[in-house]
Amino acid sequence: MSDLPIHAVLPDLLAALRRASNAVLVAPPGAGKTTAVAPALLGEDWCTGEVLLLSPRRLAARAAAERMAALAGEAVGGTFGYATRMDSRRSAATRVTVVTEGIFVARIQADPELAGISAVLFDEVHERSLDGDFGLALALDAQGALRPDLRLVAMSATLDGSRFATLMGADGPAAPIIESEGRSYPLTLRHLGRDATARIEDGMAAAIRRALAEESGGVLAFLPGVGEIDRVEERLADLPESIAVHQLHGSLDPAAQRAAIRPEPDGRRKLVLATSIAETSLTLDGISVVVDSGLARRPRYDRAAGMTRLVTERASQAAVTQRAGRAARQGPGVAYRLWEEAATAGLPRFDPPEILEADLSGLVLACAIWGVGDPRDLAWLDPPPEAAVQEARARLLGIAAIDDSGRPTAHGRRIAAMPMPPRLAHMLLRAGELGQGRVAAEVAVLLSERGLGGTDPDLDSRLKRWRADRGPKAKAARQLADRWAKLAGGAAAADEGVEVAIALAFPDRVARRRDASGEHWASAGGRGFRLDPASNLARAEWLAVAETQGAASAARILAAAPITLATIERLFADRIATHRDVTFDPATGGVVTSRERRLGALRLSSGPDPHADPEAIAAALLEAVRTRGLELLPWSEGAAALRRRAAYAGVPLETMMAERLDEWLPPLLVGRRRLDAIPPGALTEALRNLIGWTELQRLDRLAPADFTSPAGSTHAIDYAAEAGPKVELRVQALFGLADHPTVGEARVPLVLSLTSPAGRPIQTTRDLPGFWRGSWAAVAKEMRGRYPKHPWPDDPTAASATLRTKKADARRG
Repeated sequence: MSDLPIHAVLPDLLAALRRASNAVLVAPPGAGKTTAVAPALLGEDWCTGEVLLLSPRRLAARAAAERMAALAGEAVGGTFGYATRMDSRRSAATRVTVVTEGIFVARIQADPELAGISAVLFDEVHERSLDGDFGLALALDAQGALRPDLRLVAMSATLDGSRFATLMGADGPAAPIIESEGRSYPLTLRHLGRDATARIEDGMAAAIRRALAEESGGVLAFLPGVGEIDRVEERLADLPESIAVHQLHGSLDPAAQRAAIRPEPDGRRKLVLATSIAETSLTLDGISVVVDSGLARRPRYDRAAGMTRLVTERASQAAVTQRAGRAARQGPGVAYRLWEEAATAGLPRFDPPEILEADLSGLVLACAIWGVGDPRDLAWLDPPPEAAVQEARARLLGIAAIDDSGRPTAHGRRIAAMPMPPRLAHMLLRAGELGQGRVAAEVAVLLSERGLGGTDPDLDSRLKRWRADRGPKAKAARQLADRWAKLAGGAAAADEGVEVAIALAFPDRVARRRDASGEHWASAGGRGFRLDPASNLARAEWLAVAETQGAASAARILAAAPITLATIERLFADRIATHRDVTFDPATGGVVTSRERRLGALRLSSGPDPHADPEAIAAALLEAVRTRGLELLPWSEGAAALRRRAAYAGVPLETMMAERLDEWLPPLLVGRRRLDAIPPGALTEALRNLIGWTELQRLDRLAPADFTSPAGSTHAIDYAAEAGPKVELRVQALFGLADHPTVGEARVPLVLSLTSPAGRPIQTTRDLPGFWRGSWAAVAKEMRGRYPKHPWPDDPTAASATLRTKKADARRG
């Protein structure tokens, strides 16, 4: 394979690496950089150790190792090997190991010196995965501090190599850029357009049939996800047997993936239905036609919801260019596109770097362990956003992975050593402490590897189906679960504990059913979830939710397990908060007490609180009076009269009552649940104490409470009367009084409301002498007729005041 385009520039690359430690290689797809560069380095004097080739995907890593081994006439695991999370083939003789980016990040964290490693090749760096960017940042940091002899090469399929060259030049000159022209074959683009109202599967199936009819050679069709691939395959079920239909995506077992890549052994024409996994790194023999849906499904981290969700969106210009190029790798090709030609310019130019949109929890924890307090202190093409870093720190603090100062805890270091995201690692470790490490390991694999056990949202059911699956992918996944269970100290497989594992990993997603159908759910994190009411899970009262998809306000539950309230209380006893509430009920004048237990925003239980805090009850009553007014209190007539007297005399009692409410009212509320339970005289006494003895004396002088008549009777003075201070009494009580009575130091005439012996109004006057001289004769005449037993003198000023009859007076005399 010496005719690969990359061989023309390999001498330049080797020369650059003899002069300097870093280089950037730009080579278009199909140039051969993935399989040619690493073997070429093995003959260099400086390359005495192992070469690591980083691949963004497991499928590409395995295929690259197999291709290099085949070209060398060896079996995989000899000179050329690979290591992924699910599989590994290498030995003591291995000189080139193809690893996924995540595996490399874990390795350099465990061994910052990269002992025994001579070079690290970062393939497909233009894809800008989070692990790829982070791995390069760590490698540059290690190179600068510990390994100046370490060679680093960034290999890209795009012409944006200058940014990488500047980054890899550190503080010195930019790293050299070596460019390969690549091999150019004619490529014809056919823009078909599509009905936006029709399903993408229908449009793709029609386009594939057209391509099979109009073109020769194998066909590679790009679809956004596995679901669309399955539905397109169903629509093409009637294709002739001369066409071999394959799927190609990350959920397939390795054997099925290999079958999709290699030539058909029986010479049949190949049709491959693939996700974006086939855009780069892989060469599919015999493909000369591409059918592109123009869509991609990518993970997008919803920071507001605290969850990563898959989003189907338009592919970028860079992606559709890569896809079309797959048709012309080995000869002239044709690309059918399901959009109008003019729409290409409206596509985003590139996929956004994952670091700008991802959950950075693992990154922040890894940096803390690396000794970098702020991840942005490392060398990045695009530094991580500050908001995302802060959010990640908060999440790590919540699982006790870091302390308040941001330093990793012992638990955090154990989390970082696990080959999975921090949430799942925390779940595995905590479940191991509870003796449920095995089932937690299985749950971690189920959540990491799509397609295992089907797509049922019920993870219990999915786990049972996976355990019974004897396929190679299921078997490999069980082996991975075995390894992870050992890390957690897990025992044998158990049928229980799925819900415990999920809850430990995602405590914010513990949810409670909100309606009878089981469609709507409320979560501890405050987000709303939706569930298909036909699901078995819809009958549960509580769920531990592992995975959701869709808008944060109503995300659809994709994976969950029923959980009991008792389990929730046991797992999160230290997080459950009890809220006691006391509210005032204006209808009764009393308080309503309630007790509520919450896990975050999720109410676990609620009801009346028979042991409500008396101080809280008093505070609620006090606040009701403060906000609704003093008239809520059960004022007696005596207290009301005191308030009126004070207002008349200019004593600022109302202001004092309001401003000093916290002083005089609380003692009256002790031990009471209703305002009307305050004793009748207590309010009056409280007001008198508020006024004070000295001011009370002045008040009695300015506005005495009562008027004492010549007859010796006492009558309350009404200071709220419209005409002025008023007193009501029988006219006979004023006999013998020649002057009009007054009130206060200002000698304000009292308004006298005079009544008959029966209490019926006779006259109202502010001039008693005038009344005696004037209308009294007529009044007396009328009264003699009505009340003959009572005295009605012609000259009342000369008579004795009395409230008795004439006979009673005579007997008394």
